[in-house]
Amino acid sequence: MANTTWTANHTGWSDFILMGLFRRSKHPALLCVVIFVVFLMALSGNAVLILLIHSDAHLHTPMYFFISQLSLMDMVYISVTVPRMLLDQVMGVNKISAPECGMQMFLYLTLGGSEFFLLAAMACDGYVAICHPLRYPVLMTHRVCLFLASGCWFLGSVDGFMLTPITMTFPFCRSREIPHFFCEVPAVTVLSCSDTSLYETLMYLCCVLMLLIPVTVISSSYLLILLTIHRMNPAEGRKKAFATCSSHLTVVILFYGTAIYTYMLPSSYHTPEKDMMVSVFYTILTPVLNPLIYSLRNKDVMGVLKKRLTVRIVL
Repeated sequence: MANTTWTANHTGWSDFILMGLFRRSKHPALLCVVIFVVFLMALSGNAVLILLIHSDAHLHTPMYFFISQLSLMDMVYISVTVPRMLLDQVMGVNKISAPECGMQMFLYLTLGGSEFFLLAAMACDGYVAICHPLRYPVLMTHRVCLFLASGCWFLGSVDGFMLTPITMTFPFCRSREIPHFFCEVPAVTVLSCSDTSLYETLMYLCCVLMLLIPVTVISSSYLLILLTIHRMNPAEGRKKAFATCSSHLTVVILFYGTAIYTYMLPSSYHTPEKDMMVSVFYTILTPVLNPLIYSLRNKDVMGVLKKRLTVRIVL
């Protein structure tokens, strides 16, 4: 009995095997190159957006402060999973130790949770800007923005601190092969030989709460924004308000939609192939799309970018 207990505890700290994306691909080398290019695009796109926002005084507003925070989260988010996956493919190694797996899990949970709340904070900022424009400078001060951004990071870390230790302390005495390209909670939990039904219920309730609060804030903000836009007389004002809201709403739909599939739909809807494809979308593609959505559809950002490029060419 003692030996069995020791074995179960011991196996909890042995290496896991990440099955990854490349084993299922007919052209793994080509897929590796494509993901590497997408990774570079995500890093460069978000980095350029952050630099533009911080280098131009016209973009030193709460809205662009939150966009820069979103870009920072996306840069770290994609860096948590993709470099390790690409390096494993090049080196021919697919093992990951339990501490490394736990750290990866904690980071992506923290960043994902932080982004949930940041999108809600951005919706609040949009509500104040459109519905209370005269009071906007007083309500959305730099201190308030810092407080909201810090709160988003803190609430995201709470999610990571809650789920990661519980997931990683389960006894893993079944297969050590994780049917995924990173240590995502559902993919690791299915490997446990203990009853995880209570934990899965608690995780479901936690995710509902993590999604319900931001979704309620975003929905309420947009309802009030739409009512205000409807009462606007100048067509130009309506157009600008719609442009600002549509960019944010596009990001919300992309990010929240994939999160709802991953953590809230019953297990009967899930297969390893579907889960990996959805994870590719929100961990790899979304960080690429976000800077494009907020730059190509934003005249202020594009104006600053053109000005900087013009200065470079002249010099």
